[in-house]
Amino acid sequence: MGTIYFLVQQMMTFSIPLLIVALGGLFSERSGVVNIALEGIMIIGGFSSILFINFMQKMGVFDGQLLLICAVLIAVISGGAFSLLHAYAAINMNADQTISGTALNTFAPAFAIYGARMIQPSNVQQITFNNTFRIASVPLLGDIPIIGNLLFKQAYITTYIGFAILIAATILLYKTRFGLRLRACGEHPQAADSVGVNVYKMRYFGVLISGMLAGLGGLVFVVPTSTNFNATVAGYGFLGIAVLIFGQWKPIRIFIASLFFGLMKTISSSYSGISLLLQLGINSYIYKMVPYIATLIVLAFTSKRSQAPRALGQPYDHGGR
Repeated sequence: MGTIYFLVQQMMTFSIPLLIVALGGLFSERSGVVNIALEGIMIIGGFSSILFINFMQKMGVFDGQLLLICAVLIAVISGGAFSLLHAYAAINMNADQTISGTALNTFAPAFAIYGARMIQPSNVQQITFNNTFRIASVPLLGDIPIIGNLLFKQAYITTYIGFAILIAATILLYKTRFGLRLRACGEHPQAADSVGVNVYKMRYFGVLISGMLAGLGGLVFVVPTSTNFNATVAGYGFLGIAVLIFGQWKPIRIFIASLFFGLMKTISSSYSGISLLLQLGINSYIYKMVPYIATLIVLAFTSKRSQAPRALGQPYDHGGR
């Protein structure tokens, strides 16, 4: 039973960042804008929020859950601001959305490394922090049999933020006027425009929300898995795109896909803590390749049946109807 608890807790650690980032990509692509800049936005969100944590802990102003919540806000704001560069290029300038996203992915790690070296007196690119954010046991909920051990012990508040975002995203997309208009802009922007929907505005909102969630994903990825940030998120932005495609651009399916890829990542990173896998004697490099091999296999079998928004990646010209 202890192995199961360990697997589920580790799977949540890897699945929640994927869920948040993929839901971010969902909002952008549902509006009709391809966002492969998720990787770069995660790096910017992680850089700004971890740097904030570093400063606050050195100053001794405050720590613990309050500091983490403030860092969440920093990650959301910085990720949203950075994504506006992609929004402007893709929506106003009608730039190739893939090239625009690639440019941001190239810029982000270089900026994070340069910024870290310039700001820190030691001139190193790693930004360290003390992980004081793990919750040993959530009061009351941690005492629930089985579920308490699975979800409410040795956990992070970011896990519950991820579930809250999933619920909010589902309601926002399918139960509100905003969600209907956003989806319409990704399916048939001309029809949406004909009934008075501002396609440009809705697409800006989609990319902005996408950036905010991807920036948060950068922080959520770093905090449970490390005590330093080194200008990388280990390809999680691209893996988030795979989760988005595998989830067919639908929140609940994205959640299931994130659990699957989270399990693959758990096997990759924590196989040494699973006695059954350790006894197989398989080379460690094989385990490290598991998430990416699984990504290729899944996409090979699901890409033909993918149901992306019809206007995805197509620039919209209001005057060219």
